[in-house]
Amino acid sequence: MTRRNDWDNAFTATDLRTPLRESPSYAGALSFMRRKYTRDLTGVDVAVTGIPLDLATTNRPGARFGPRAIRAASPGISWERPWPWDFDPFERMAVVDYGDCEFDPGLPETIVPYIEKHIAGILESGAASLVLGGDHFVSYPVLKAHAARHGPLALVHFDAHSDTWSEKTKRLNHGTMFYHAVNEALVDDRHSVQIGLRTTNDEPMDFNILDARWVHEYGPEATAKKVLNIVGDRKVYLTFDIDCLDPAFAPGTGTPVCGGLSTHQALEIIRGLEGINIVGMDVVEVAPAYDVGEVTALAGVTIAAEILCLYATNPHRGKAA
Repeated sequence: MTRRNDWDNAFTATDLRTPLRESPSYAGALSFMRRKYTRDLTGVDVAVTGIPLDLATTNRPGARFGPRAIRAASPGISWERPWPWDFDPFERMAVVDYGDCEFDPGLPETIVPYIEKHIAGILESGAASLVLGGDHFVSYPVLKAHAARHGPLALVHFDAHSDTWSEKTKRLNHGTMFYHAVNEALVDDRHSVQIGLRTTNDEPMDFNILDARWVHEYGPEATAKKVLNIVGDRKVYLTFDIDCLDPAFAPGTGTPVCGGLSTHQALEIIRGLEGINIVGMDVVEVAPAYDVGEVTALAGVTIAAEILCLYATNPHRGKAA
């Protein structure tokens, strides 16, 4: 590629499957991994979209700035294909930055249907969505759109918290949405797995739980094998709450909990899921106001890139629902 002083892949890309290696990491538009900003999904395999919501937090707010922080960290790892994969996901798939889902926070009753419609539009084009949160509640309307297309999904859920605390009402926040997702048949909890949990919930529903102590004792390889056994060939939605990582590796989040996974453990588990039938994915709860040296944002974008590699290995991707 010839270096051009007017080149910015976020605006000028014509081949969506060509990685950009020449631009400096400190310059240019803050698109995800230097992907083109576009709402044209013709021929697109994955649309990356931010959902800057943190109105459903129960502790520290600030995850509304997560999509921006993840994008800002992404040029630093976009100069070469993700290691140790033997392929570049941006050569195998057409990936674009679809921009953010904008909604009116002054009309909270409209937020869920608006996000659901936003994601449904991506899925109807034939593309998959990679969502950048936002607090973890955003997974709920995203799952509604995916379940409408694919039926009940197996959930692979990385988190410090179960997010299945039951409520006597339909009250929704970032700790209750998977309780509602199961009850609304968006998720099949019997064939779903939660990884890295380390907070108390005496009513875990029927989720299979590989808590933080289990992962520390048995390691990433055994964890990945267990996940694959649980979900089988079912369609999977993978959600990664950054607080699954120990605060030493991800301080920039709203509800940090000690004793969590290392970045290495999380990445190795994801890599061990190669071939899983993943149809949707998100990385949530990056709150840059509490970050240190942008390490949480870096962890977030690295995990997102790994999940894209994982999606690229799905032998069923791109096939009709």
